[in-house]
Amino acid sequence: MPPAPLPTAQPTIVARGLCRSYPGVKAVRGVDLTVYPGETFGFLGPNGAGKSTTIAMLCTLTRPTAGQARVAGADITEDPGTVRRRMGLVFQELTVDGELTANENLRFHADLYGLSKRVARARTTEMLDLVGLADRRNSLVRTFSGGMKRRLEIARGLLHSPQVLFLDEPTIGLDPLSRAQLWEHLHHVRKEQAVTLFLTTHYLDEAEHCDRIAIMDDGRIVTEGTPAALKAAIGTDRIRLHTTDDRAAATALRRQFGLNATAGPDGLCTQAPDGAAFVPALCAHLGVPVLSITVTSPSLDDVFLRYTGRTIHDAEKRSGRQTPPAPRSTDTPGTRLSRHPGRPWRRRKARKTRSQAP
Repeated sequence: MPPAPLPTAQPTIVARGLCRSYPGVKAVRGVDLTVYPGETFGFLGPNGAGKSTTIAMLCTLTRPTAGQARVAGADITEDPGTVRRRMGLVFQELTVDGELTANENLRFHADLYGLSKRVARARTTEMLDLVGLADRRNSLVRTFSGGMKRRLEIARGLLHSPQVLFLDEPTIGLDPLSRAQLWEHLHHVRKEQAVTLFLTTHYLDEAEHCDRIAIMDDGRIVTEGTPAALKAAIGTDRIRLHTTDDRAAATALRRQFGLNATAGPDGLCTQAPDGAAFVPALCAHLGVPVLSITVTSPSLDDVFLRYTGRTIHDAEKRSGRQTPPAPRSTDTPGTRLSRHPGRPWRRRKARKTRSQAP
């Protein structure tokens, strides 16, 4: 994946002291962040960390309790209409209409944003081709796989040529193959459209795709940087070993090498700089036969552990707090949806409504 451009331009997103509280819950507690044009910026954290609430504020779906932010040059509280016209959004839940075709879903979205017929046709063709759905443009969306529906939502979010595309847990519910394919399309989207991507995820492997990430926990950003820099700051490799006597091995590690080890079902775990070079000395001087040993470089889970005191998986298991869902809005300030009785999706929707009426 090519690196993002150096930050020589004005930031696409700037937030300072962003907060959001609900009755009895402080969902976001003073978020500061800066995202530059062309970056892929990721929010990494467990469910309930405040990621989705932060996106909801930046997308003007939820008003901040305190703080301020600008997205694509517009203030989220003073000029929400401009923010919405300049950004695209892919919700955590699927929102495409399964009873419409891919083409009709995009044309409906074009109407909402006031695109002319000529521009709508051109952009619809371009976006379906971009996400690899050109051959399914006339298929009903309910016949699509989960990954195809996600790609259609990305095409919809880019239809009106936004400066930034927000993606809230874009791969949730997808199988590993579909997740990998979706990321291939996201890399292609950023390259071809020169758009800033801002996404949330609790998948550690997905955060590796980002140029920069902010790790969020309990409503706060605890650290920020490139994935490589954050992992390099850990400075030690993780060494996991299983011996004929793990208790004696733990004592020997402490006495011989000054290393503390934690015991688990898979043996002992300790940390040391340059673990691969340390292994020969460890095996030679431990004094206890070693049955197996593995060395792993620092991961983003190690980074999360350093800054929060627990792994991201433990954080999800222990979190009893459920952040209230952000309200969803389907209107777009500054645009009006005109009535077109002759459009095919209007006829299909009208028939569906009449059939469901009492």
